[in-house]
Amino acid sequence: MPVGLLGKKLGHTRVYNAQGLITPVTVVLAGPNRVLQVKAQAGKDGYNAVQLGFDDQKEQRVTKPLLGHIKKHNGAAVKRIKEFRNFSKEVKPGDVVGVTLFAPGDFVDAIGVTKGRGFEGVVKRHRFAGGDSTHGAKGWHRRSGAIGQRLFPGTVQRGLRMPGHMGQVTRTTQNLEVIQVREAENILLIKGSIPGPEGDYIVIRESKKRPKGWKPPVSAAPMKKSKSADKKPEAKAEAKK
Repeated sequence: MPVGLLGKKLGHTRVYNAQGLITPVTVVLAGPNRVLQVKAQAGKDGYNAVQLGFDDQKEQRVTKPLLGHIKKHNGAAVKRIKEFRNFSKEVKPGDVVGVTLFAPGDFVDAIGVTKGRGFEGVVKRHRFAGGDSTHGAKGWHRRSGAIGQRLFPGTVQRGLRMPGHMGQVTRTTQNLEVIQVREAENILLIKGSIPGPEGDYIVIRESKKRPKGWKPPVSAAPMKKSKSADKKPEAKAEAKK
């Protein structure tokens, strides 16, 4: 990933453009990110990467191995650390990067952990229709029905959709547009929704499918005229008669 940031999802709001149109956005606190370590392919690590830290933390709340790693590179204790491969911006340990890595109009991918729903029934977890509410269907309103075969093979198929744990999985939302960049507040306003609850940590990276400078393709083929548009007004009037 060329560039990326660690951030925190703050909530949702809406913004207006010059024409007065509303755009729903997600508010993301995406800075400051401190550079903790820079890895190079020519060094002992064998690959190019940058480690970023976000959200200051007390030293006594950080494990000693992690604190030793941070102090080895003259860094400060943080709550979250993320490594970005092939970071396109030239940085060194101790530098601070923030929302200025992105600009309005850029497209990003947001990585987060979805809300945990706990144990859920098959109707809610997999959106099953459920049983009938009438015609004598007593006690079968929110059940999945039969799950196996009869005599042969007599087993439950692998991967069968059944009740169980729902949510709390890593998900990526791609091709989200950056609407505003507020450098003074370290805030990004991103169009659309981002996985996870408010206050959760997320990763904002440059879009893989729509990198910087991406523009929607323009079709070179001319538009076809409809048959009704080719008819003259006189012909249409005669057809009505």
